[in-house]
Amino acid sequence: MDLLSDVLATARTGDPASGMFVRHAPWGRRYPLMEGAGFHVVLQGSCWLTRAGAEPIALGTGDAVLMPRGVAHGLVDQLTSTFTETAGPDDVRVVDGPGAACTLLCGSYHLAADRTHPLLAELPEVVHIPARLGTHASLRAAVDLLAAELTDARPGADAAVPPLLDLLLLYLLRAWLAESTTHDTARWSVAFTDPELSRALRAVHDDPGHNWTVESLGARAGLSRAAFAKRFTTMLGEPPLAYLTRWRMLTAARLLRETDHPLATIAGRTGYSSEYAFGKAFKREYGVAPGRYRAG
Repeated sequence: MDLLSDVLATARTGDPASGMFVRHAPWGRRYPLMEGAGFHVVLQGSCWLTRAGAEPIALGTGDAVLMPRGVAHGLVDQLTSTFTETAGPDDVRVVDGPGAACTLLCGSYHLAADRTHPLLAELPEVVHIPARLGTHASLRAAVDLLAAELTDARPGADAAVPPLLDLLLLYLLRAWLAESTTHDTARWSVAFTDPELSRALRAVHDDPGHNWTVESLGARAGLSRAAFAKRFTTMLGEPPLAYLTRWRMLTAARLLRETDHPLATIAGRTGYSSEYAFGKAFKREYGVAPGRYRAG
């Protein structure tokens, strides 16, 4: 898989959820802090997103927002309106009122909370993708398809919605990465545009169990050992071998969650010569032994 697909594969756990909601003004709805990521897409009308200590964000038709760490926030038709609802399992899909309607596509993703890839960690608390004519056509297409499936209960909808939600998350991240040159803190956007670093990262992701060294990764990048180490650390914020260990642990955690492979097999696939060495490294990173992590 490519780099972004790999990152999502190690982060995703469980099934996504979504729903369509129609709110007639005046209205206000709070979304408590949640584990995982949440999103909203404004299909019709407009509203404001508010959160503690931050400027409100005006949302119009076609705007999308992603909360990658599930930050507590609110949606409201006008900043002068009061919050009368709190999101929960018994949400009312349609709220009547005398004012204009706002139609929202809302949902959530389960993401591994114990460790995360630095690409996801550097995302802001709220990723806002404004609707701009001629931009992010794939994202708009995914939104349209998802809205159609949720609006009309056609045969096969239960099979169609989960992969469309996966596509929505992918396209939201693609849109942010495409615009990340404007974000000073977006170190990892360089991983998709720097050919030398991309080759080294691809090597690590393709074969995390290989006995990589700074020199061999530098050779993959077409750089000397010293030049590669300096460039990698400067651009991505950590030394090459520190990232190698991080990726091995993220891969191991995913294999423990999603497969029944023996621990010795996972150890070999992530670069450890024995189950004991792997268990020691995993416990140092996650605080629990691999077997207990899998059971949990």
